[in-house]
Formats: sequence, C-alpha cells, structure tokens
Amino acid sequence: MNVYIVTYDICDAKRLRRVFQYLRRWGDHLQYSVFRCELSRRDLAQLGAGLHEIIHHSEDQILFFDLGPHDGRARQAVDALGLPYTHPERHAFVF
Repeated sequence: MNVYIVTYDICDAKRLRRVFQYLRRWGDHLQYSVFRCELSRRDLAQLGAGLHEIIHHSEDQILFFDLGPHDGRARQAVDALGLPYTHPERHAFVF
C-alpha cells in the first residue's frame, strides 16, 4: 500500500462537490483540493475509474503523486511552512 497526494482543479462547482465527496471516502482532506490517500494498486485503479466518470476531461484535472510505501519514506515526506502538518487519526467503528 502506497501513500498518494491527490490534487484536483475542477471548473464546475457541481463537479467540484462530487469530486470532493468521492475523495472523502478514500482519504484524508488536507487542504483545499488536496487529499492524502493510502491506496493499494487496486484501490488506485478504482479511485481513478470513479473520478474518470465525474470529471470533464477537456476542462478538469486530477493529479496523483505517489509518495511511496505507507511504512517507508512516505511518513517523513511532508514538510510544512506555517501551521504544522499533523497526520489525521483514522478510527474504525464496529457496529
């Protein structure tokens, strides 16, 4: 499983909301139009396929930056200016 930074530039407000809501299911929202996602190759393909259906390819852009394995360098790959970066805690809920 690798860590990815996913950024997007969407030209339409409705598509922008849909992309944001879709990405919230896959990762942690860091800043405007920026998510951190821990994904397997299969997850990355599924995420890309879902986003492919939402965006207009002639107007919108989504970028995936592979930071490498979750348990490797990716944990130390983020430097911040201003407010410090804090890794969001993820919790599993069992009902």
